[in-house]
Amino acid sequence: MHILGKVILLGEGECMISQDWIYIGVFLIIAPIIPAIAIIIPRFIAPKKPNPVKLETYECGIETVGESWIQFRVQYYIFALVFLVFDIETVFLFPWAVAFDQLQLFAVFEGILFILILIGGLVYIWRKGALEWM
Repeated sequence: MHILGKVILLGEGECMISQDWIYIGVFLIIAPIIPAIAIIIPRFIAPKKPNPVKLETYECGIETVGESWIQFRVQYYIFALVFLVFDIETVFLFPWAVAFDQLQLFAVFEGILFILILIGGLVYIWRKGALEWM
């Protein structure tokens, strides 16, 4: 029996998992069970008394006028997706900017290339008119 780091080798092809990994395995098994219980139990014990008032569409306490299901312009969704993409890219750039003075020259060029790709995407969607608010 040889001890190699945290894995104990018992014999040929056999090994015993360290105690640290057992805690992670137990966590991964129990973690989805607790929210599932919190979702399933109320389905059995909650009172079920549907009535027409409870089944109505609720929008901020204001009665809806006309058809409540209207079709929104696709442009709103495109604008939101463009915002989301550039917002996520900011998250990727932040660690690079914090460690900028400690980076090697290759990493600096990679960051500059990344920014140039973002600028190219911005110019593209600007020319396509996705940033025009009508």
